[in-house]
Amino acid sequence: MNIAIVGTGYVGLVSGACFAEMGIDVTCIDIDRSKIDRLAGGEIPIYEPGLEEMVKRNVEAGRLHFTTSLPETLPKVEVVFSAVGTPPDEDGSADLQYVLDVAREFGRHIGRYTLLVTKSTVPVGTAAKVREAISEELARRGADVPFDVASNPEFLKEGAAIKDFMSPDRVVVGTESEQARKVMERLYRPFMVVSDRMIFTDIPSAEMIKYAANSMLATRISFMNDIANLCELVGADVNMVRKGIGSDTRIGKKFLYAGCGYGGSCFPKDVKALIKSAEQAGYDMRVLRAVEEVNAAQKEVLFKKLLRHFGGSLKGKRVALWGLAFKPETDDMREAPALVLIDRLKSGGADVRVFDPVAMDECRRRLGDAVEYASDMYDAAVDADALLLVTEWKQFRIPSLPVLKRTMRRPLIIDGRNIYDPEYMKEAGFTYDKIG
Repeated sequence: MNIAIVGTGYVGLVSGACFAEMGIDVTCIDIDRSKIDRLAGGEIPIYEPGLEEMVKRNVEAGRLHFTTSLPETLPKVEVVFSAVGTPPDEDGSADLQYVLDVAREFGRHIGRYTLLVTKSTVPVGTAAKVREAISEELARRGADVPFDVASNPEFLKEGAAIKDFMSPDRVVVGTESEQARKVMERLYRPFMVVSDRMIFTDIPSAEMIKYAANSMLATRISFMNDIANLCELVGADVNMVRKGIGSDTRIGKKFLYAGCGYGGSCFPKDVKALIKSAEQAGYDMRVLRAVEEVNAAQKEVLFKKLLRHFGGSLKGKRVALWGLAFKPETDDMREAPALVLIDRLKSGGADVRVFDPVAMDECRRRLGDAVEYASDMYDAAVDADALLLVTEWKQFRIPSLPVLKRTMRRPLIIDGRNIYDPEYMKEAGFTYDKIG
């Protein structure tokens, strides 16, 4: 089976590599020639565990190809996945420019029945716009070529994307065509050997599922951060509260961890887009507006805690940050709490020294010389008046406290992810602060 994937960003590249791993012939397409050349040479532009090896393996096996031309690829494929970006517009709505560009090029060059599948996260109603764009291009050509559109939203977690794709807990496909359904069943059959986890819906429902899923997870995070902030005021411990409510099978344990806010490419963008979609439909998503407000405020929490420890002034203080990416196992700093924190620290007059296992280059690209870059986690803490843990990378979980104690100017640790034992930190001679 031959397929094409337009867009070699996070979703497109992971999807292409995983489909190829299952024996499917995949051509990945991008308009960026230099990016395509680098990919063909085995250079991966993103950090994702296991992805580089998988791409190289399938390129060498002749199952994974890279090109800049969709028209040259179309005659050879049965399915085209659109995995291009849908960045937020100024008003928070999803920008569909690139999605519709793919649809128009598809319509201009299709020569036989082909299925166009939207894998990008798009608002409800996008498939209708895609179908219309294709039909308009066919009409301009005077061509009567059969085609179908479908929605196949992705549910990949950065840092675990390959596992999520190869062993999905569900594959959602929105389609209104029996032929398209059969094509998608055949395509995903290799991933369903143990059990069938395919969910077929109408197209608008498939488009809504992705936004609703991410918005629910963001809601759980903001809810727990709200609870954590209240715990601090009334003397409760949010970790104990989390265990108590997470034991309720109706609630469950996942995404109940308090912290210093969520970030990344999905939750912030998708919550905004769903709020805007509702607004356009004449409905106010009041819960999600609160989710956004809580998250924005939570990104300020570590800074406010630090201010309290220093009597309201950080001028001349040296602050170490452990973690820059919005979560472990990625170099993604989009909407990362660390960016807000660094901005506040610098505005407050502090000197900031940072370390992250994989996001240092991304930080340099974003911030340049605004911060100092450490060679390792302990180097970051040299002469620090405070150490702030922002991202819960595994290597930060059991630090050498004696080394930190000797290294730091003042033994103050503020834990933005609640990964340390307060009693143990106190016994080791540290002033320890956490969330909730």
